[in-house]
Amino acid sequence: MSGPADLAFDPWDPAFVADPYPAYAELRARGRVVRYEPTDQWLVPHHADVSALLRDRRLGRTYQHRFSHEEFGRSAPPAAHEPFRTLNDHGMLDLEPPDHTRIRRLVSKAFTPRTVERLKPYVHGLADELVAGLVRDGGGDLLTDVAEPLPVAVIAEMLGIPEADRGQLRPWSAAICGMYELNPSEDTAARAVRASVEFSEYLRELIAERRRRPGDDLISGLIAAHDEDDRLTEQEMISTAVLLLNAGHEATVNATVNGWWALFRNPAQLAALRADHSLIPTAIEELMRYDTPLQLFERWVLDDIEIDGTVIPRGAEIAMLFGSANHDPAVFPDPTRLDLARADNPHISFSAGIHYCIGAPLARLELTASMTALLNQAPTLTPAKSPTRKPNFVIRGLEGLSVEVR
Repeated sequence: MSGPADLAFDPWDPAFVADPYPAYAELRARGRVVRYEPTDQWLVPHHADVSALLRDRRLGRTYQHRFSHEEFGRSAPPAAHEPFRTLNDHGMLDLEPPDHTRIRRLVSKAFTPRTVERLKPYVHGLADELVAGLVRDGGGDLLTDVAEPLPVAVIAEMLGIPEADRGQLRPWSAAICGMYELNPSEDTAARAVRASVEFSEYLRELIAERRRRPGDDLISGLIAAHDEDDRLTEQEMISTAVLLLNAGHEATVNATVNGWWALFRNPAQLAALRADHSLIPTAIEELMRYDTPLQLFERWVLDDIEIDGTVIPRGAEIAMLFGSANHDPAVFPDPTRLDLARADNPHISFSAGIHYCIGAPLARLELTASMTALLNQAPTLTPAKSPTRKPNFVIRGLEGLSVEVR
């Protein structure tokens, strides 16, 4: 499957997936919005437009709060996908106000600056412990040894997932996130449905247990919410927990390995970082901009909008290209250059508007903790071999990142 013959944007082409940024430059040169037939979407590649549209209430993550499928000119999802749709559609990322407002208000209490600050010793301690193991072994896979276990443990700890059960979280998450790629296959859908059923059943049992024996965790807190305006249904609780578990580690895992692979390919910048750890805060922002973990974010057009003279009608779908926006030379001078000291860096890797990533402060804490631990304990960290990039386009990451500590 491919795009128009004269368009380099092709999310199923391994060469494009390996390096989509030249194709983005071509898209930006074509204009502010480009129709892409293979996915029946309008591609928006410029930073100013993406930033504005993320805040535009004429767009929505769902349309079902206003229209039926028929009214919106869309077909209902296949019945076989129902367990995935039920799980996905009750999470706040795919809801609009007032349901989104109600759920986000409740969940945001667990992600206040004070809460994140309290987590600092735990997150840094765990990062130090994981990196110490990597150093003891003389190296390993940065993905499975550090990048994955750190954020999975942190979000599981916050939610109250028992340690013995945490090994299931990443496979479930990977299967569900397959559905966020463009035009997912039926095999992908079947895996997502199976994971949705298993994950939901697991959480239903855990919620029942927390009702009997509440703990000092977020699931217990969601159950205990007594305000009728905030109270969650059991399905909303399950969907919220899955969203937090998936979003709570997926971006951090990929930002970690994408970031270190970028550092290894830019040795002068890595040397500067090793010589001056005060660069860590700006380095993290720049690495998230330079090779963005979430490349594309979709919205439905709820009311006709116009972009640069092109009317995009109600019922259409817009694909905002985060990776392209983060390389827009109108905002980022010399965008293909990795500059860890880049001070003015309004990247949109955490989105914007009402769906701005609620866990952004926690993600920054986790990225800071793992980078600090690796710089302190493994100053000679080098790649053992070139990594294989995951075939996915929307969620951009590596299959693994083999490293050596000499």
